[in-house]
Amino acid sequence: MGYVHNVHMSQYIPPTAMHCVTGTYTNVAGQVIDTVCVHRAANAATGVVNIPIILPSSTTGQQGAMLNSIEVDYELLVAVAVSVTAVLNKVTRGADTAVASVAVPTITQDLAAGVAAVVQDQHKMTVTVTTPAWTDDDEYYLLEMSFECGAAVTIDVLAAVANYTLRV
Repeated sequence: MGYVHNVHMSQYIPPTAMHCVTGTYTNVAGQVIDTVCVHRAANAATGVVNIPIILPSSTTGQQGAMLNSIEVDYELLVAVAVSVTAVLNKVTRGADTAVASVAVPTITQDLAAGVAAVVQDQHKMTVTVTTPAWTDDDEYYLLEMSFECGAAVTIDVLAAVANYTLRV
């Protein structure tokens, strides 16, 4: 009996699955017809969008998914932002009556937080996991995107795509 080891798997994560903090957010039609996005109204504050990374996991070691990178599509409208930064949180579920614990794996983002990522334009930021690991059935990931903005900036977050290796 053979097994699958595919290094080219991807999972689309819709904006309707994202959790938004600080500011006024609405689910609206995107700038391009037939698309949707999470839209943040202009607000001089740091807005946070939490993106759940939905991947298969396994109770068997070195099986399931190994998260390699996440691409986030967003638009900065009206003006430039101050910074756009990503933090990856790896959450380990707690046993019954125990709290979850959070670790922060080392990542890199291809758009410089205060330079390339902040111009008024459409962006695809790739967040790469420095040391990928297989996802246990008691773990999950949340990507936290922080958008530090001046009063005029509006933000549209269109989607995210998780790129991973699948082994079953």
